[in-house]
Amino acid sequence: METTTRAAANQSLAKPKKVRSLESGETLAGWLFVGPMLIGVFILVLLPILATIVLSFADWNFVQGWNGINWVGFGNFEKLLHDSQFLRSVRNNFLFLFAVPIYMIISMVLAVIIDRHVYLKSYFKVAYFMPYISSIVAVAVVWQVLFQPSYGPINQFLKTIGIDNPPMWIADPHYALISIMMIVVWTSIGFNMIIYIAGLQSIPKDLYEAADIDGANGWTKFARITFPLLSPTSFFLLVTGIISTFKVFDVIAVMTQGGPIGSTSLMVWYLYDTAFVNLKVGYASSIAVVLFLFVLLITFGQWMAQKRWVNY
Repeated sequence: METTTRAAANQSLAKPKKVRSLESGETLAGWLFVGPMLIGVFILVLLPILATIVLSFADWNFVQGWNGINWVGFGNFEKLLHDSQFLRSVRNNFLFLFAVPIYMIISMVLAVIIDRHVYLKSYFKVAYFMPYISSIVAVAVVWQVLFQPSYGPINQFLKTIGIDNPPMWIADPHYALISIMMIVVWTSIGFNMIIYIAGLQSIPKDLYEAADIDGANGWTKFARITFPLLSPTSFFLLVTGIISTFKVFDVIAVMTQGGPIGSTSLMVWYLYDTAFVNLKVGYASSIAVVLFLFVLLITFGQWMAQKRWVNY
């Protein structure tokens, strides 16, 4: 053993200077390539996160400058527990999570139908994917017209089929959040469907042929083959979908601005309103920290639960 160690040491010492300089040059080149990305991540991601955590313990209006910082410890977090608007935004956010399984189920069904039973597959893929890549501002404006209570096409259609008092949609506190969820479902179906189609195409055809030989019907093949083998894809879409629901902002900013009566105020919108309208940066930072903890805990819980239902 000692002889082998000595031989390896002698061999490393016997490396030509050119080889060692070449290795150090490659290392330096590697750092130069990743350096700009690392600097960008530090300045644009890590530093703001650290600043947010620090400012969450302060009462600060940035108009007052650095001298206006008043350290309050956990006072901001204690205040959040009694803030009715914040608690309502948290409740709205958790209600908004129900949009994720809805569009995942619709996307899975469409993916199976298009992949197995539809001609002109490319056309339907593009048609369903277009809302996802369209400008969310344009999409929100179109849906704002569709949801118009008096002369909007949706209510006009409902009146023609005998519904005299159709919902007021985004003008009604009871239907506004549901309306926003409908838009998110519509825009998210395309992306999820494309991912599901990719997952379907990775399933070996031999499994379906063996099921046909055994006399399995369509539902049995879906329940015993398709659905279990799509579970890794479903897990990926579930995690990314839930995270995206905590980031919904643009459609609310265009359509409702958190109204009516705070019925569509989600955590990100309340954070924006607190920081950039009311100029309470410290309090908004505490909201951001709570939002981060919610996403972290939910994602960790999903990661632990996936061992029971995800089949790799």
